[in-house]
Amino acid sequence: MATVTSSTLSPSASRAGARARGVKKGLRKLPAYVLLTLLAILFTIPFAWLISTSLKDPKQIFVVPPEWIPNPFVWSNYPRSTTFIPFWRYFGNTLYVTLFNVIASVVVCSFVAYGFARIKWPGRNIVFLVLISTLMIPYPVTLIPTFLIFRDLGLVNTLNALTVPALFGSAFYIFLLRQFYLTIPQELSQAAKIDGASEFQIYWKIILPLAKPALAVVALFAFIANWNDFLGPLIFLNDKNNYTLAIGLYGFFGRSRTEWGLLMAAATLMISPVIILFFLTQRTFIEGITLTGLTG
Repeated sequence: MATVTSSTLSPSASRAGARARGVKKGLRKLPAYVLLTLLAILFTIPFAWLISTSLKDPKQIFVVPPEWIPNPFVWSNYPRSTTFIPFWRYFGNTLYVTLFNVIASVVVCSFVAYGFARIKWPGRNIVFLVLISTLMIPYPVTLIPTFLIFRDLGLVNTLNALTVPALFGSAFYIFLLRQFYLTIPQELSQAAKIDGASEFQIYWKIILPLAKPALAVVALFAFIANWNDFLGPLIFLNDKNNYTLAIGLYGFFGRSRTEWGLLMAAATLMISPVIILFFLTQRTFIEGITLTGLTG
């Protein structure tokens, strides 16, 4: 009896079989897709309410039952929100602090991580273990000593209090980059050394170009953390001219009245750069997370 193989089937039959297998595979994944869709809708609701409230008249904000679609659309809330408080000054302060910390974190942490991952020296693993141990120390524990040090250095009430710490690196970013560097074959470094390259040349011309996904992840994490930072400006800044957006939005809260519509409009403007940046770097971000092993 002749055996029927895939090579003896007609092209139409092969395509039909492939479609059937694809449908079965899709049906198996359907519950997961439905669950993820429901979760996505659930997490989108607060953002949708934020945008809806930013376009409402004050009388419409607290109507029961709530109205999702503003009637009418009060577009003037957005330009008014930028003049009710020194929005653009706060925006400039936030942008300066964020960009400084992003650049400093990428440069410093990538350099330190290279030393832990690619250079052998006595006590390297012990020092790295001590560094990682600092991740278990809650930020409030070090807040008072940090404030006292910054006060003695004259950094309190200046933006330097929010930027100088980035020059000393972050244990989490160093760990993330080190994990990626370990996946790069040592043969590349050895071949470069045979050709006469120094450690810095290997780091600059070989490792960094290969580490672009991981560097993008660090940059995005640093951007989000500093853009949304509230506790740091609250503790170290007293002069309103130095406020960042996270703390500057409190200007919408008055003693007798809170401008909720303007507050929501300003909050929408504040989070827009983060959302835009994430969507522009989403593919690189996911690739970097996967390659650094954070997914387990």
